[in-house]
Amino acid sequence: MSEDIEKTISELHIYEKKLLKELEANPDATPEVIAENTGMDIKSVMSAAGSLASKDIIEMQKDVEEVYSLTDAGREYAEKGLPERRILDVLAKKDHIGMKDLANETGVDKKETNIAIGWLRRKNWAQIDKGVVNITDLGKGFASKMDIDEETLDYLKANADGVKLFTDDLMNGVKKLAGRKNILNVKRETSHSFTILPKGEEILKHGFEIKEQATQLTHEHLKDGEWKSLEYRPYDINAEAPVVFAGKKHPLRVIIDEIREIFLNMGFSEDNGEYVESAFWNFDSLFQPQDHAAREMQDTFYLKNPLTCDLPDMDLVKLTAETHETGADTGSIGWQYDWSEDIARQSVLRTHTTGISTKHLFEHEPPIKMFSVGRVFRRETFDYKHLPEFHQVEGLVCGEGISYQNLLGTLKEFYKKLGFEVRFRPAYFPYTYLSTESEIYLEEKESWIELGGAGMFRPEVLKPLGINQPALAFGMGIERLAMIRYDVEDIRMLYKSDLKWLRELPIDQGVRL
Repeated sequence: MSEDIEKTISELHIYEKKLLKELEANPDATPEVIAENTGMDIKSVMSAAGSLASKDIIEMQKDVEEVYSLTDAGREYAEKGLPERRILDVLAKKDHIGMKDLANETGVDKKETNIAIGWLRRKNWAQIDKGVVNITDLGKGFASKMDIDEETLDYLKANADGVKLFTDDLMNGVKKLAGRKNILNVKRETSHSFTILPKGEEILKHGFEIKEQATQLTHEHLKDGEWKSLEYRPYDINAEAPVVFAGKKHPLRVIIDEIREIFLNMGFSEDNGEYVESAFWNFDSLFQPQDHAAREMQDTFYLKNPLTCDLPDMDLVKLTAETHETGADTGSIGWQYDWSEDIARQSVLRTHTTGISTKHLFEHEPPIKMFSVGRVFRRETFDYKHLPEFHQVEGLVCGEGISYQNLLGTLKEFYKKLGFEVRFRPAYFPYTYLSTESEIYLEEKESWIELGGAGMFRPEVLKPLGINQPALAFGMGIERLAMIRYDVEDIRMLYKSDLKWLRELPIDQGVRL
């Protein structure tokens, strides 16, 4: 035990030693007294006290006292009387006054008469009947004596520097006055006191010397040889360091950057679309019929400005229309309806990023490896797993010999780099065949979770675009991935700017390559 005490003493700062010695001589010393007697400033005293308290050498007590005083308006009320008192003084002589005559009869400002009437009724000093203010028996009794709030006003007036302690009655008066606006000033004064704990008593009993100690070796110490005679204060390497909340990326941005780096390392190029897109690229280019439920107002944001968008190359438009109506030369019979250019021109906030893939296919020659990351918009109801605005990531590969096996292999590699084991199950999407959904395994929950969809683009999508080679596509929602990664149950947490949660997230969340 003695060795532990000696080690603790050796690690004490000179300010901590001074404070401890001062408390030994003067146990009731305040920080101000300690600062005066030791030559330290208040900040150094409080810092040393905090350090000693963290080592269980002393205990710090914090007391907060409220000091009450009158505002300018409060002092005016103390001089002239509260408005209800001034009205009561007149009522005591007349028994009743008409509401319309109240200001003239009593000298109370018109703005204050309504406030005064309220307090007269609250104190039961007067009642109003058919526009006439009548004094009550209780009001007659208070005509010759003060209420508790008035006594408190007089007490505060006599103690202009402020009052900390009141009798119970006067404290009730303070509460009454606090119910009014701009009468009381309330100032909170904080004081600290210290108590030496058993560990501190043991340190003092062991004894220590107060002398200057060096905390670092400087060039001057080496140059003039002073280092030979210096005493160096040891450091406690186990002492708690201050918490530093360093600047860092938002967790969603971390995942977006991670996904981008994965795609780029896999040889993909990046494409970005526009938030505002035509229904043609958002729906029609994906062989989604114009009467599909997903196009309805409850699922899609349609814009008034701009109301419509230009259509692309008319040959593409014509081939798309034929594919929708009859299947054209794709081997399909299409959707068997009359396709409308007007519907295709409608302006929408994009509901997915897949439209970027079809536009990229039309504008580029295979072979193609492209990905996109961006915001999408749907008319969703806010709840724990839905938002009307969220992020999607899309991957596209097109070229000779691309097959469903390539799709599964690409997905396995992608999810492996994200750090997940993946499996696949059959699925249906309007614009892909074969189609699959990817499920990842969560060890902590011992379950498989669906995370994204994928498939081979149908001929009805590719042929109008002039693509005669197979293409695979896959995508997922980034918020869903973030909820899994950060163990978040409510998607809204990702956008709440909860500083406690954001600060506690680790900074090092690099790409799992």
